[in-house]
Amino acid sequence: MEETSGTGTNLSENVVETIDRQLLEAAKSGDSTTLKDMAAREAGVLLRTTKNGSNCLHIACIHELLRCCSEFGLGDVILKQDGSGCNALHHAIRCSHRDLALELIAKEPALSRAVNKDNESPMFIAMMRVFSDIFEKLLDVPDSSDEGCKGFNALHAAVRSGNAGYIVSDNDTATDPLLVSAGIRGHIGIAQEILIHCPDAPYCTKTGWTCLHGALSADQVEFVKFILSTPQLQKLTGMRDSHGKTALHVAVHKGNPKMVAALLSHRGTDVTMLDNNGNPPSWQLWRVRGNAKTLNWNEVSLLMLEADPQDASFMHNLHMEAKEKVTNESRKDVKALTERYTSNTSLVAILVATITFAAAFTLPGGYSADAGSEGLPVMAKKVAFQAFLISDTLAMCSSFAVAFICIIAKWEDLQFLLHYRSITKKLMWFSYMATSTAFATGLYTVLVGRLRWLAIVICLVPVLLPVLTKLIGEWPVLKLRFRLGKTYKSDFLNMV
Repeated sequence: MEETSGTGTNLSENVVETIDRQLLEAAKSGDSTTLKDMAAREAGVLLRTTKNGSNCLHIACIHELLRCCSEFGLGDVILKQDGSGCNALHHAIRCSHRDLALELIAKEPALSRAVNKDNESPMFIAMMRVFSDIFEKLLDVPDSSDEGCKGFNALHAAVRSGNAGYIVSDNDTATDPLLVSAGIRGHIGIAQEILIHCPDAPYCTKTGWTCLHGALSADQVEFVKFILSTPQLQKLTGMRDSHGKTALHVAVHKGNPKMVAALLSHRGTDVTMLDNNGNPPSWQLWRVRGNAKTLNWNEVSLLMLEADPQDASFMHNLHMEAKEKVTNESRKDVKALTERYTSNTSLVAILVATITFAAAFTLPGGYSADAGSEGLPVMAKKVAFQAFLISDTLAMCSSFAVAFICIIAKWEDLQFLLHYRSITKKLMWFSYMATSTAFATGLYTVLVGRLRWLAIVICLVPVLLPVLTKLIGEWPVLKLRFRLGKTYKSDFLNMV
């Protein structure tokens, strides 16, 4: 026989001699008649417990045996706490027995005062589980406890669950202020509710960690914007934590360009404030220079350079150090990089070469069968056809060249890999454009005689395809260029 409570305690294995097996079975099955008979025969039998301190009514609550509890009556027995300090109401809420919990509160309100060994009250557990009906019932009990573990209380649980309607301003004994908890979770509505009821509500911990620090560390961009637009919270941009770090230090370290841009756009942000080590916010980039190949890291570095031009020498040295680190890491893995790049490039090159080779022997318009010109292309004298032949030939030759370069590219040298990548990339782009041109001119040659407008439209689409491919492929970089304007520096993005 093995029964486990909602809190993970094995009841049957922990049974000691002081509790009768018949009593345990009656509690587990909800047999209130047996419980009454046993209590009549022997006074105090209901007070017997398991090793962890659970009595028969605790067990009944764990198994949601509402009938057993209600029929027997709730008195001193049900107020008893087990070895972990939980009473019947704790177990009912923890095990999601909501109807039972509501009846327990109605018949024995004193249960709401109990706090277990982890300092958890029934109200705290109910709000953590987002049981609003139980929480509201407990609020009606005047002296109901709202304590929670680790210095938290039911208000923190309400912030965690996003229940702005239950937020009040009493938070004097909490470890972390409610605004900090709301900032970490991005609950703007709760923060607004707190400020309405308590305009001077605490916004930082004892270590100086503010709700702005918390929102930045949790990537809550909208909450950051809310703080910057709220007059009573705007001063947080200049506050330091115990390490001397401002909100801008945290934002730069997180590497989120949106948050950095939002802070820099606020006139209360000082980019020259130093932390306890004497470092300005821009120096946080050095701590995360392993992300130097990402667009976010480069955008943040450009934003900080624009905000503080006097720091240009540091940013240049940082960029050079990051570039050297990336290069050294690439040298360690040059063989794998070469094999991966050559395999991918050669596959595309062979595919293009196959297509263009086949197109050369399936000429648009076909071959002539007239006497004296047997086997010659019908469209041989048309300019568009001649353009088709030239572009098809160039595409095939450049693709073959790339395919054979991939065969000989076996040297484990980084400089050769960079040279090889540059050459093959240019050749493949040339092959791509030549193939598109061959396709367009081939269809134009066939259609121009009868459907001139369609021939022109079909001809334009393949010709524009390489341009569209380039635009889509490099859109993140282009978007960054447009956003930064004159601040944009292409050499910062060479590593990306």
